[in-house]
Amino acid sequence: MSTDPLSLMAEVNRATERLIATAEGFDDAAVAAPSALPGWTRGHVLAHVARNADGMRNLLTWARTGVVTPQYQPGQREADIAADADRPAAVHLADIRESALAYAAAADALTPEQWATILDIPGQPQAAVFGVWRRLREVEVHHVDLAAGYGHDDWPDWFGHRLLHEVTSGLGDTPPLVLRPLGAGHPLEVGTGGPVVSGSACALAAWVTGRSDGAGLTVSPDGPLPTPPAWI
Repeated sequence: MSTDPLSLMAEVNRATERLIATAEGFDDAAVAAPSALPGWTRGHVLAHVARNADGMRNLLTWARTGVVTPQYQPGQREADIAADADRPAAVHLADIRESALAYAAAADALTPEQWATILDIPGQPQAAVFGVWRRLREVEVHHVDLAAGYGHDDWPDWFGHRLLHEVTSGLGDTPPLVLRPLGAGHPLEVGTGGPVVSGSACALAAWVTGRSDGAGLTVSPDGPLPTPPAWI
């Protein structure tokens, strides 16, 4: 998968349009209904996606201007989600659209040199271009969290592969496990040994990120699926 920001931004825009199409079907009662995330309504999820666009735009501003602009101020993320969650469906929809357009405009303003800027994010320094993947990940994963008909089987196959590799490489102290995405040609090992869990890359990625109960996956040797490590 290309790391070119223009290619990735096209994927972000397509994923955002898919999420917006889902949100267009919500009335106020649907927005207030529970999401797939414990303790969060769909309104919480939509508010988070919109505020994430604002936060990611802050990082692009940092890359463009050189002025340190954190994604969120301390405590801001949680406070903003709580404040925005209970809004009417029409307000959520407008917010998702406007925040996404502002993020896209900020991305369009960056030069190739600015995309390569290393942002000294505490504990996670990274090039500005990596933020485009992070935004895409937020939109696609939280679209599933809306529990409104969009599932991991709707993810593009390449997205499932990249998410699975990212999550697997970041797992720490966890029981040994081998993930075998079908058609990938090689397994992904967590620790040494352990049961082999096989399925599509998207199904495996959904399972290890807690977005699926693992239905359709197979285990070798035969037995129940192990408990996947926690991922946020």
